[in-house]
Amino acid sequence: MKNAIISIWKFYVEGFRNMTWGRQLWWLILLKVVILFVLLRGFFFKPVLSGKSDDERSEYVGAQLIDTQSELRTKI
Repeated sequence: MKNAIISIWKFYVEGFRNMTWGRQLWWLILLKVVILFVLLRGFFFKPVLSGKSDDERSEYVGAQLIDTQSELRTKI
């Protein structure tokens, strides 16, 4: 098992060493993914519970669960 993992690791390391355009493309893909997640997190997934006390958080989560459950029951 250990030899298989080592041989797989060596296969990928050697493959990345021999790349010409692939290395730049992988960096570009990584950069785009990081930017995409930063933008999505910053603009669309703002933390709803930030700045609230523990009691306010528990009330909010409970209300959301009750609303979701009642919506599911009306759809059934």
